[in-house]
Amino acid sequence: MNLDPMKQHADDEDEVHDVANFVDPGRNVVTPVLLLSPELAERLVWAFARIVRTSHGARAARSPDEDGIIRAQEFEEGDVYMLEKPFDGYASSRYLMDFYDTSERGICSRMHLHTGTRFVRMMTGPGTVIRVGSLSPFVVTNVAGVTPFQPEQFTDDLPDLPNGVQRTRYNLVVPECSFVDMQIPRGVSHQFNAIGPNAVIDSIHPEESIEVFRERMSGFRMMAQTIFLTEDRPGAESCALERP
Repeated sequence: MNLDPMKQHADDEDEVHDVANFVDPGRNVVTPVLLLSPELAERLVWAFARIVRTSHGARAARSPDEDGIIRAQEFEEGDVYMLEKPFDGYASSRYLMDFYDTSERGICSRMHLHTGTRFVRMMTGPGTVIRVGSLSPFVVTNVAGVTPFQPEQFTDDLPDLPNGVQRTRYNLVVPECSFVDMQIPRGVSHQFNAIGPNAVIDSIHPEESIEVFRERMSGFRMMAQTIFLTEDRPGAESCALERP
């Protein structure tokens, strides 16, 4: 395993790498977990979203704590709250994210990768799906008699690339009122876009303090652990539900 830093500038929160020559070092693994009734899914999703929204209105969560960590942050996909932070002897952290609705904002998040592994549990409520993208095919768990469903998958072209560059994008749809897990190896491309108002992520970052040390960052700045593969966020039509 290559443990060299991935960033060119450790604290840059908008570093963009060459999408034309990028090769995923692995593949994302997706595990459908369960399907819920609309009533239960809505209550669960909003319970998590309420934590994030409360944090963004709290001065303590938006200010550095004794370790210099700001718990309430903003990502391209939505507002986040660091529910559990790393500490000496424990490298992991946990985030909750309240998705933006791409159909309401008119823009989609970009394809990106992280400087460490990620585990995300995507949760959707009524009237909402999450479109997940990658530059590599997904590995989808299917244990007979246990796995509750198989998500829809399709391919299209990654939008907004330099002239003469074409990359196939592999897409997977997290359906309404469901929980779906995804294991993301270090450096593997991915993007999340919610279509609809009711979607959250419960995300575990097993290497956060290791990433800060490995990349030689000045502190815990989550966006600085992200590397983008395109310059600009594309329009909402690039992550809409229409299939090619």
